[in-house]
Amino acid sequence: MDVDLRKLRYFLAVAEELHFGRAAERLHIAQPALSRQIRALEGELGAELFMRDRRHTELTPAGEQLVQEAKPLLAGADALLRRVRAAGEGLTRFTIGFMPGITVTPVVRLLRERHPGLDVRMLRTGWHDQVAVLHDARAQVGIVRLPIDPAGLEIRPLFTEPRVVVVASAHRLAGKEAVRVADLAADHLLQDPDAVPEWRDIAVELRTGDRRPVPAIHSVEEKLELVAGGQGIAVIPASTANFYTRPGIEVIPVEDLGPNRVAAAWPIGQTGGLVAEFVEAAVTLLPEQ
Repeated sequence: MDVDLRKLRYFLAVAEELHFGRAAERLHIAQPALSRQIRALEGELGAELFMRDRRHTELTPAGEQLVQEAKPLLAGADALLRRVRAAGEGLTRFTIGFMPGITVTPVVRLLRERHPGLDVRMLRTGWHDQVAVLHDARAQVGIVRLPIDPAGLEIRPLFTEPRVVVVASAHRLAGKEAVRVADLAADHLLQDPDAVPEWRDIAVELRTGDRRPVPAIHSVEEKLELVAGGQGIAVIPASTANFYTRPGIEVIPVEDLGPNRVAAAWPIGQTGGLVAEFVEAAVTLLPEQ
């Protein structure tokens, strides 16, 4: 049996929305047509993927398993199409993913000098997609901030840098030359606590169960806007803080906070050629900035 990739895309839309109407709008198809496609997929797989009634739609255990399997499968299909189209069109393009605050200019300049006909492009990523752009071939190599899920990737450490806390100008710690993690225990962190384990282990809001929900944040700019508005604090790499200066916030070093680790990452099996050349140049040039 061959699984229809289109049906898998429809399935993932419903799984993410948990609502057939919203998923149909997102996919720009009629809801009855979407329902028929999902029923057809369930028939092909011999498993019920959703439990649904008039009010709720939930994933079954089989549906939850398919979500885990379908995402990398579709990403791989997208990557294959991009690579084949690029080869068919004779494109000489090399795309580098990079996280905010990281300057890749020395390596890009070197590649362009060595390969005058090479179309080198930069793709800004975030915590949510710095790995995804490698799996789906939007970028051939990425400069990432660890930790990441290493599955399917080669990783080469490059350098470390301090992390700092960003607070509102009216915050009680504003004006301090430096603080310790314990000074932040009573604050609301605007990110996943696992990203700052030193804070997570002593956070008052986690011990008392009073942690407020953190809204979806898609960029550094959004995060700093929330900080400036007094909604909480953020721990970010020092280079990111230096790059995104703005009024209404203050940046404070944290003496006992572990550093951020920066690495090059690329898909397993893609080592060689421009990727290898880029990585070797990054190892030499980026830590010297």
